[in-house]
Amino acid sequence: GVHRQVLLTTVGWFVGYFLTKRMEYVHAKLDRELFEYVRQHPEDFKKAEKKRIGQLLETFYPVR
Repeated sequence: GVHRQVLLTTVGWFVGYFLTKRMEYVHAKLDRELFEYVRQHPEDFKKAEKKRIGQLLETFYPVR
């Protein structure tokens, strides 16, 4: 009946809530480890030279 639907909805909400919190924790932990690695090894992650927008886009040829 209705009480079973309310119970399953509540259980589903709590499971989803805790799974989301766990996923955010795992991603935050991974981000922290990766940023720490990048900070400790700057020679592996050199800054790329800046390009102008004309160097990024292809030449435009209008089609008639």
